Amino acid sequence: MKFIVILAVLLLLFYVLEKLINKFLGVEKKKISDTPGKKIDQWGRGIILVIFLTILWSTVNNDSIFIKKLFWMSYLILLGGFQAVLEYIYLKNTKQYITTVIMVIVTLIFIFNMELFIDL
Repeated sequence: MKFIVILAVLLLLFYVLEKLINKFLGVEKKKISDTPGKKIDQWGRGIILVIFLTILWSTVNNDSIFIKKLFWMSYLILLGGFQAVLEYIYLKNTKQYITTVIMVIVTLIFIFNMELFIDL
């Protein structure tokens, strides 16, 4: 029950943080799927997913919390970085990629310090 409450609070905090960052930077949220980069986005996300699903098999069997955190952090960095690069290329004249980078960094900080919030 504690985990569900913490997860709900974190999702709410991430939502509010994203809205505040967008308002501060004056970002009007747009989708990459409305640009010519739609296919690149779909293929890139698919390739990243397949790579990490194959690596997930060996990660699940490992007892080390550090390895599991490293797996999720590297997945987040690769996926968030890919999204930020596509936003930078295809969503010109917006600063939406800055919001993406900030949200990835905040999430990485949370994942790295997860033991402080959740008993593992």
